[in-house]
Amino acid sequence: MTLRIGLIGASRIATTAIIAPAAGRSDVQVTAVAARDPERARAYAAPHGVPHVAADYASLIARDDVDLVYVGLPPAGHAAWTIAALEAGKPVLCEKPFARDAAEAQAMVEAAGRTGQVLIEAFHYRFHAVMDRALALVRSGALGALQRAHAVFQVPIPKDIDDLRWRADQAGGALMDLGCYPLHILRTLIGAEPEVLSAQGVFDNGVDAAMSASLAFPGGVEAQISCSMIPDAPGAVAVLEGSEGRLEIINFIAPQIGCRMTATIRGETQVLPTDGPTTYEAQLDHVLDVLAGRAAQITGGADAIANMAAIDAIYRAAGRP
Repeated sequence: MTLRIGLIGASRIATTAIIAPAAGRSDVQVTAVAARDPERARAYAAPHGVPHVAADYASLIARDDVDLVYVGLPPAGHAAWTIAALEAGKPVLCEKPFARDAAEAQAMVEAAGRTGQVLIEAFHYRFHAVMDRALALVRSGALGALQRAHAVFQVPIPKDIDDLRWRADQAGGALMDLGCYPLHILRTLIGAEPEVLSAQGVFDNGVDAAMSASLAFPGGVEAQISCSMIPDAPGAVAVLEGSEGRLEIINFIAPQIGCRMTATIRGETQVLPTDGPTTYEAQLDHVLDVLAGRAAQITGGADAIANMAAIDAIYRAAGRP
């Protein structure tokens, strides 16, 4: 059976997250795309080999040849069109960040429950084998009692009013686009929800160009996250420290383009394997497994609501304009 995917949004991320990994499979086909402007959708469909262009988002959701809807819009459009797709009887893979805030995330998850449809958040890094190995190490107790953690994701993003990440009305900002990852990996590896102790942001016309926050996890684990669209250089690192050892993952976001994961236990350092398919291939594998009943989903649901709640709390602590 072939999974037929419809794209809401003629986005750059859809090319990487859906079109590229689907191209190498016989059990997945991207059948249609819709954009705010049908002409833009047609210009997008042709070079990417998408056979059909829908007149608008609602028309795409209603198509009989769409089995799964991928929502690749700016965050401001996630809730409305995710809920519309779910209510039309279509499962959804929704890009991160899940929503504009926890209230929208709650409404989306409730819609999935009400309709009985699958709703997965596209935190692509989470599906890679690197995360499986990191979780197995932490859960084994090899690090001892967790004490400290920090994670960072920073990417220079030129300021452009047409770039959704620099637009407050589209729920852009460093924390939404980048910081959601450090927050998510610490929540996932520690396996608990944080209290936000403090946060500091660099704001530009209502958009956070950079953000940092101090967190406290249950059990006395102190943690920090940071993100920036205006750094001197890119970087993505996550570190957990316990009473017996330390885990460090350099480039946890996209291990397929270079990653180093080391565990230092009682003074001895071991380099852990980072091989595996791309994060986007692993994500598509997971979607297929969930839809076929072969696996339980690991993003979305309560996890997505909790990540947005923590983002809300960081913005409050930073006094976002």
